[in-house]
Amino acid sequence: MIFDTTFIIDIMKNDEKAISKLNEIIKKGETQLITALTIFELFSGISRSNQPEKEKNKVIKILKGQLILHLDNDSAEKAGEIDGNLIKRGEDIGPIDCMISGIALVKKEKVLTRNIEDFKKIKGLEIETY
Repeated sequence: MIFDTTFIIDIMKNDEKAISKLNEIIKKGETQLITALTIFELFSGISRSNQPEKEKNKVIKILKGQLILHLDNDSAEKAGEIDGNLIKRGEDIGPIDCMISGIALVKKEKVLTRNIEDFKKIKGLEIETY
C-alpha cells in the first residue's frame, strides 16, 4: 500500500485515525510504501516551515527504513495519460497526485490517503482512507 503525503503528515501530527490505520496495516503485515514524490512534497513543506530542523527530523524519522517507489518510465507514461485525460475533462488534480497514481496503477498498489476527492477521479485506482 502506498502512503500518500496526507497520511504521512497526519502520522507526524499524531492524528488518532491515522495512527489507528497504521497499526491496522502493521498488524495485517501489509507492505508500507512511499513514493519519491511524497518525499518531494514533505521537503517542500519543511522549506516553508517556521521550524525546518524540527520538521526535517520528524520526516527523517518517519522515512527511515521505508520502501521508496520511484517514477519509472511506465509510471510516468501512465501518469501523463491520467493527467492529460483529467485536464481534458476539466478535473485537474495536479501532476504530483497523477504521478503517485501512475506509480500505484503500474505497481498494482492501493493508495492510502485522506484526499479522496482527487484520487477518486482516477479510473481503476484503489483507494483506502482512515
